[in-house]
Amino acid sequence: QVSLVESGGGLVQAGGSLRLSCAASGLTLRNYVMGWFRQIPGKEREFVALSRWRSFWNIESDYADFVKGLFTISRDNAKNTVSLQMNSLKPEDTAGYFCAAARPGRVGDFRTADTYEYWGQGTQVTVSS
Repeated sequence: QVSLVESGGGLVQAGGSLRLSCAASGLTLRNYVMGWFRQIPGKEREFVALSRWRSFWNIESDYADFVKGLFTISRDNAKNTVSLQMNSLKPEDTAGYFCAAARPGRVGDFRTADTYEYWGQGTQVTVSS
């Protein structure tokens, strides 16, 4: 039984930082592409960042343009966790943030929510102006 559990969300002032974590169980993290998405009620889930482990020296990361240089995704395969460090937060970053996992062989674009097999319940991030 695969489980993804996000934590670290909360209320922060604009310009502040938050670090989200996703604890995975029931899977071996290094064998999965891990993604972070966000969603505002009434809108589609939006890609934020992904991490693909290829080797100890080669961990691929990809980011949505609107978070490049501001957010950093990282993974700890030994602890089966993936994190999202979010800096310089803006009110428009307010959303539910979701962790997702997909096997690398999945057909599809890993920037697209439909490609992912497993999802967490999400953690709310609210940025006040």
